[in-house]
Amino acid sequence: MKEQLYTIPLNDAVNADDECPFCFIERSVEQDLLDFVLGSGSSYMEADIREMTDKAGFCRPHFQKMFDYGNTLGNAWILKTHYRNIIAEMKEEFAHFKPGKTSLKEKFRKTTENGNPIGMWIHEKEASCYICSQFSDTFKRYMDTFFYLWKQDETFREKITNGKGFCLHHFGALCEACDSRLSNNDKTQFYHIMLPLMERNMERLSEDVAWMVEKFDYRNADADWRNSKDAIQRGMQKLKGGYPADGPYQSEK
Repeated sequence: MKEQLYTIPLNDAVNADDECPFCFIERSVEQDLLDFVLGSGSSYMEADIREMTDKAGFCRPHFQKMFDYGNTLGNAWILKTHYRNIIAEMKEEFAHFKPGKTSLKEKFRKTTENGNPIGMWIHEKEASCYICSQFSDTFKRYMDTFFYLWKQDETFREKITNGKGFCLHHFGALCEACDSRLSNNDKTQFYHIMLPLMERNMERLSEDVAWMVEKFDYRNADADWRNSKDAIQRGMQKLKGGYPADGPYQSEK
């Protein structure tokens, strides 16, 4: 089964005891994708890969991560042909563009009903990203694998039950995926375990942050930090997912 191909990395993510296993996976997969695009394999020099990156481009966050990766020449090669592709599309858009008429009502509301064609084209370009697209396909397989293990592996369920839960972003994704991957009875069990788990761990983080505040009181200067020293970073990750403050792409090469 396809799901079985992802059981080892998913179990590794759960065993890592991160604040969110799917954030752990996201960091790992995106690093692999950056290595693939810009790493020593020089995929950016292959015509078929460049054709895909030229067409899809990269979103703003991944452009920044590619820059931080450190391969200046690789980034330049990608941008060289990507810009040519953008310019060709831009000329086509501009050639057919005619400013639309705006009614007095729309001017008063500062909105237009149909949208600006150039603005819509730019939004489409910004929403398109080679790395996001590749990760999205992989993430769906990890979702399938999660529920495959949830149903088949009691040890996996116990690890999740006794773990730290998930960030809100990925917990929402789990809840949405649950509807199509579990039976009604299994869904009842899933939420019976997961909802208290999320509440319990949000309360844990809240207590850590509260103790961090108290630690700044001079009367607690000599008290132990307990688990609060990195509570802000962990709390932000738990709320919306994402990466540690120093970023995941600080190369160890």
